[in-house]
Amino acid sequence: MSYFRTAILLALLTALFMGVGFLIGGQSGMIVALLIAGIMNLLAYWNSDKMVLATYGAREVDEQSAPELYNLVRQLAQAAQLPMPRVFIVENPQPNAFATGRNPEHAAVAVTTGLLQSLERQELAGVLAHELGHIAHRDTLLMTMTATIAGAISMLANFGFFSAETAKTTAQA
Repeated sequence: MSYFRTAILLALLTALFMGVGFLIGGQSGMIVALLIAGIMNLLAYWNSDKMVLATYGAREVDEQSAPELYNLVRQLAQAAQLPMPRVFIVENPQPNAFATGRNPEHAAVAVTTGLLQSLERQELAGVLAHELGHIAHRDTLLMTMTATIAGAISMLANFGFFSAETAKTTAQA
């Protein structure tokens, strides 16, 4: 069901993207927008987890570098009958955690240092179980693809704004 929802959302957002392209550049703009949306969809599907983790400056940890966190994630993943996700720590005092990845086989869980410092083990287990729930229900794919298309629409709108400003400045000269 999650793949179906993702496909419907992508189709709707791609249509919106094409509509904005049409408003900016007519039929040519619509075709360019379709090509950009297709490229963005493919890049987001295959690389979204890497992009999100790089944006936050997350560093991957293993059993030697963060044994308590890694073993807790492993226990929770086994209990949920999920493959072991990659585990990351983000150097940030703000308590937060997130999951990313296109499916359970290519998933990652990240926690901030602020979260690790502020929660007891049992509380941390609850937060990580919640993130693993996102992985199990494939919410991470839907969220990441939505964010990517929204970013592409924003990029296209900025392009249209700057194109209009350039045309206005050229016309005034």
